[in-house]
Amino acid sequence: MPDDNVNHPKHYNQIGIECIDAIQEVTGEGFEGYLQGNVMKYLWRYKYKNGTEDLEKAQWYLKKLIEVVNK
Repeated sequence: MPDDNVNHPKHYNQIGIECIDAIQEVTGEGFEGYLQGNVMKYLWRYKYKNGTEDLEKAQWYLKKLIEVVNK
């Protein structure tokens, strides 16, 4: 299976837990702000760094934010 740098980057799951899940646990109420900041970061830099991949990452974080807000 090819690497998926947007949805499941291999380097973010080295010890059996996805990094995003660990961040959610330790940030608690601040997790929404973390997600919003990442959406903004990837939108800000896409023209200068990774192009479409950064737009897909922004989309991933936005979908995650919507999922968290709707819970």
